[in-house]
Amino acid sequence: MSSQLSTVKEKAIIGSATDKARGIINSLDVTEATRRDYLYRIPLFIDYIKKHGISFNTFLEYKRLLEKRTDIKIATKNKYLQTARTFLKELNRQGLLPADITANISGWTQDKKHKKDGLNSKEVKAVVEKLRELPENAKNTRLKAIVSLLAFQGLRQIEITRLDVEDIDIKNNTALIQGKGKSDKELIHLHPETTKTIAEHIRVNKVGSGALFKSLGNRHSDRITTMTIKREIQEALTPLGIEKSTHGFRHYYITTLLKKLDVRDVRKFSRHSNLEMLIVYDDELDIKNKTGKVFNLFQGLSLSV
Repeated sequence: MSSQLSTVKEKAIIGSATDKARGIINSLDVTEATRRDYLYRIPLFIDYIKKHGISFNTFLEYKRLLEKRTDIKIATKNKYLQTARTFLKELNRQGLLPADITANISGWTQDKKHKKDGLNSKEVKAVVEKLRELPENAKNTRLKAIVSLLAFQGLRQIEITRLDVEDIDIKNNTALIQGKGKSDKELIHLHPETTKTIAEHIRVNKVGSGALFKSLGNRHSDRITTMTIKREIQEALTPLGIEKSTHGFRHYYITTLLKKLDVRDVRKFSRHSNLEMLIVYDDELDIKNKTGKVFNLFQGLSLSV
């Protein structure tokens, strides 16, 4: 075969690439969050093949293009590359491409260490004190419940958006959580403060069934999105001078548990499927605690006058 796939099929693919990509992504057996991410990222690859065509080197060349970009991180580059890979593999499976042109081409290796610090105890205390002073209304009671789930339960944002009223057992202080990449829901025990704020949220917002957290805008019936959670958390953090991400609450939760519990116990409460990733938290905490001791080993040595 020639390096350029100048065929009727190639022209058909490129001619209707946008619609074809949307159709393929909508038919994939993935979560809705993954589907939205693919739909968001695929246009970049579609624009690329419309400009350059499709050849046996297309995927590799697209990877090299992403590699040169300095405006996005490695993790984001991998997401763009994976989106293109999924699309091309499905074209091959459907017989629209004569070969899997993504074979033997890997993504970028990511450093497993966290690039940003999580919130510390002082910062979480400041957030809690600020929220306690807010007047009772629909938005504030919802925010308090969300922060409780982030800080006292270590929930991921996607897990919060998936919660239904029926998942919450106020009487027994439990909730059913659909974890990251999981189909089944698992039982977790709620901190008393979490139960209290959720009950208050249900009362004030009159949430009877379905999504526990709904949009408060024009589409009041819609389930809250992770983007909304990020925005409202940032609105709470910024006035306090805290420049941390929403995920920083989960980091705080895990590192707090690691100070008192064995890493295997922390895995149960944080619902990490990968123990290796959890050990990264433990290692970072250990290094941070021992840094002062290491520096003290070089006391008395100075190059400055």
